[in-house]
Amino acid sequence: MMTKYQTRNYASRQTGKSYSPSRKPRRTNYYQQTLNSTKSERGKLKVIVLGGLEEVGRNMTLLEYDQEIIIIDMGLQFPEEDMLGIDYIIPNTDYLVGKEDWIKGIIITHGHYDHIGAIPHLLGKLKNPPMFMGRLTAGLVEKKIKEQPQCPKAAITIIEENKTIQLGKNFNIEFLRMNHSIPDCFAPIIHTPVGTIMHTGDFKIDYSPVNDKPADLQRIAQFGSQGILLLMSDSTDSTHPGYQISESSIGDEMSRLFEKIEGRIIICTFASQISRIQEIFTLAEKFGRRIYIQGRSMNDNIEIAKQIGYMKFNSQTIIHENEIHHLPDNKIIVLGTGAQGENNAFLMRVVNNEHRTVRLKPGDTIIFSSSVIPGNERSIQNLKDQIVRQGGKVIHYEMMDVHAGGHAKQEDLKLMMRLLKPKYFMPIEGSHFMLQAHAELAQQVGIPTNNIFVADNGQVVTFEVRGHETIGQLTKEKVMTDYVMVDGLGVGDVSDIVLRDRKTMAEDGMIVVIATIDSKTGDPIGNPDIISRGFIYMKDNKDLIQDTRMRVKKIIKESDPLLLTGTRGLGEDDQLKNKIRADVSQFLFNKTKRRPMVLPVVIKV
Repeated sequence: MMTKYQTRNYASRQTGKSYSPSRKPRRTNYYQQTLNSTKSERGKLKVIVLGGLEEVGRNMTLLEYDQEIIIIDMGLQFPEEDMLGIDYIIPNTDYLVGKEDWIKGIIITHGHYDHIGAIPHLLGKLKNPPMFMGRLTAGLVEKKIKEQPQCPKAAITIIEENKTIQLGKNFNIEFLRMNHSIPDCFAPIIHTPVGTIMHTGDFKIDYSPVNDKPADLQRIAQFGSQGILLLMSDSTDSTHPGYQISESSIGDEMSRLFEKIEGRIIICTFASQISRIQEIFTLAEKFGRRIYIQGRSMNDNIEIAKQIGYMKFNSQTIIHENEIHHLPDNKIIVLGTGAQGENNAFLMRVVNNEHRTVRLKPGDTIIFSSSVIPGNERSIQNLKDQIVRQGGKVIHYEMMDVHAGGHAKQEDLKLMMRLLKPKYFMPIEGSHFMLQAHAELAQQVGIPTNNIFVADNGQVVTFEVRGHETIGQLTKEKVMTDYVMVDGLGVGDVSDIVLRDRKTMAEDGMIVVIATIDSKTGDPIGNPDIISRGFIYMKDNKDLIQDTRMRVKKIIKESDPLLLTGTRGLGEDDQLKNKIRADVSQFLFNKTKRRPMVLPVVIKV
């Protein structure tokens, strides 16, 4: 017997235009049969989050039932401060090795990089399963894929809020249109044999969004009345009380600003804030200003959004490089990235007088139309200081409502839970303290503590029918979720050891010791050469350098002649290098209390 937490009228839900991919033959090779991770427990639904439960970003969720899997989002995470040289981090998909043919489809909730950024790196690895997403999201994904030639051409199906898709035998999916800081956001409602799962994606409740429809609270409540087994909900702003402000209120505030500003207006925001960018274009046309766009991602996103009809503006509103110097300041808006103080972004290059076209001058007003990402506070403050020193005026969200967050705050989150009335609740998309804050909100609206699962990345949550009800459990089982770091063209080839070495070089520098040895006698030829990078300035530390040379020379003279002449086999050089490395490292630490990376080079002639 099916309960209200199981899928009601499962067959009758297959209404509207459905998609059912052809079944691929399952692999039966020995590798798959012997891997523990390929075992599927019949009658049990597994929910596994590979990224997004211990950080903001890297979002990727799996639902697995009876050798069928669907994936929700495949995002990237921007590197932490100690990840030197790393471009970004993507989810670890080792759990899916040998299960690629089980994957029936990938659902993308919206077009932000923390939800789509890993697609070019993972799609081919997962054997290019079909993907489902909104129209704007599809445009952004296709652009990302073109930038990675090794990625196969994606099989993308456009979804709408009235569309139902069938993936495999066990997943029937409907969609709720959600509001966020980018249009075309959808929350999948996934009907499974054990019950209905809702994944909100990123969302806020906006009653007057820009270029989007407001959230359909009545439809959300209808799903709640039919029975939601598990709600997986965005936790990014769960620590902030109150309600999120509407995107349209930002336009009202900026309109009042535009009336007063007489000089140039420079606006910095995220390139993904399509709704915000539309407001800026609307105001530019209202006040007779023209826009100079800066930043490749900003240009790309505006072009894509305009092509598919999500942005509407007169093409004459945009000016090009050769026009900006011919317009009066009160007719110009410069729109770019860099509100987070990024080194190579447009605004930082302007402030440092490195931009080829734009220079700051007295009378400029710089609007930071974004909130501060944690960790960027000092960079942004330094940026503001430099702007003011050069005669510019700074306006940011703490002074006026020039930024609306894209994530639901506490009262909106509680409203969503009250409307859906889930039996089980799982906070997602946030650091652990955000998940815990969201869990406490769930307790406030009456969800039993035992039914709230605050999980870690990779921790398996299971659901199975026992008797007349479905029981959920946060298990102790975990799958691999280690960081996969992308560095240039390398994916996953940078390990913790490499990062440790980079950190050592960044903090204490490096010193190269080049020793030349007579291969016949084992005697050192001349004094060893020393090269210092980031450790000491050699001209000011001649005594230390000379002492280091003499120490290396002494090590060579005291070493076994058989080791030096190369008669002990292939490992003799490594033994000598290790001895030099250990001795010089300790000697330099005793002298300077610093530990540079020591790189010995032994040349036998």
